Amino acid sequence: MDIQLGRNRLARRAYGIDEIALVPGRRTLDPQLARPHWHIGSLEFEIPIIASAMDGVVDVDIAIKLTRLGALGVLNLEGIQTRYADPDPILDQIAQVDVADFVPLMQSLYAEPIQPDLIRQRIRDIKAGGGIAAVSLTPAGASRFGDIVAEAEADLLFVQATVVSTAHLSPEIITPLDLAQFCEKMPMPVVLGNCVTYDVALSLMKAGAAAVLVGIGPGAACTSRGVLGVGVPQATAIADCAAARQDFYQTTGNYVPIIADGGLVTGGDVCKCIACGADAVMMGSPLARASEAPGRGYHWGMATPSPVLPRGTRIRVGTTGTLEQILRGPAQLDDGTHNFLGALQTSMGTLGAKDIQEMQQVDIIIAPSLLTEGKVYQKAQKLGMGR
Repeated sequence: MDIQLGRNRLARRAYGIDEIALVPGRRTLDPQLARPHWHIGSLEFEIPIIASAMDGVVDVDIAIKLTRLGALGVLNLEGIQTRYADPDPILDQIAQVDVADFVPLMQSLYAEPIQPDLIRQRIRDIKAGGGIAAVSLTPAGASRFGDIVAEAEADLLFVQATVVSTAHLSPEIITPLDLAQFCEKMPMPVVLGNCVTYDVALSLMKAGAAAVLVGIGPGAACTSRGVLGVGVPQATAIADCAAARQDFYQTTGNYVPIIADGGLVTGGDVCKCIACGADAVMMGSPLARASEAPGRGYHWGMATPSPVLPRGTRIRVGTTGTLEQILRGPAQLDDGTHNFLGALQTSMGTLGAKDIQEMQQVDIIIAPSLLTEGKVYQKAQKLGMGR
């Protein structure tokens, strides 16, 4: 229902993940029977979690380990890994710089040109290690380096920006990337995003997206919502884009997965995103806390080093366990940030959902007090959900 914001101006109420709750139905099942597998093209994954294409989250080794664990990691091809042959000293600088000097340092470090040979090398190193080579480029980067990615035989390409659309207007001297033409010519599945509305999600599917990323500004290190004032809370954004997926499937017979991107911290967040209609989620800060992560306990967004308008910051996330503990357990923390797979399977069992498709059909209620009701002691003592 639209709300009157002022004379001749209506606004729609939208909901975030923290404002909703999932309602058990008549049936329950043993969590071991819950099968949260999902697909992109011919690729199948046991865990519906993707590590964000951020320099503090994914490098070659992490991409390989995530594949072995049943998940997916996406390497940023416009970041530190493709600008420096040895990224370790650069990552050390980022972790050690003080807050006042952080943005200028990042702008300086990311001014180093991208090396095409390093793009080829990183992709081949991931594949040589047995990993799925999923890589990310902006639309401008896809125009420049798409042929190199194809030549290096990447398995998946994510074309990402704060907002991606099929109706982008550019100055006359710039030829915008034709997403439909690009998806058609690339030899691997192309994931497009980000978006937050039914219409844009549908247009990206029609352009040939193998999956669509949903989310503008909810990430822990992202400041786009504050800098630009743009965004839609994730529960509403996911549900709207999932509706586009269903309509597109009914019309074409082609099922295009929805990936909820950003703003997820706990296992409960993952479960609620899938219940809203997502097939998988993309996470940054929770995986940046792994002991193997390249960020040295820090996390920063892709737009942080922008030379014109930085829209991200560096946050201290610390190190809480190994990648395996965070994804598959056993959990050593009681706040929902370890064993995401176990949390999802247990939630699915509680809700009686055997697979992702059944999880997408569970009942949802608006419940703003869900995370605070009865938690006075946890909050006072900063334990569990009170951290």
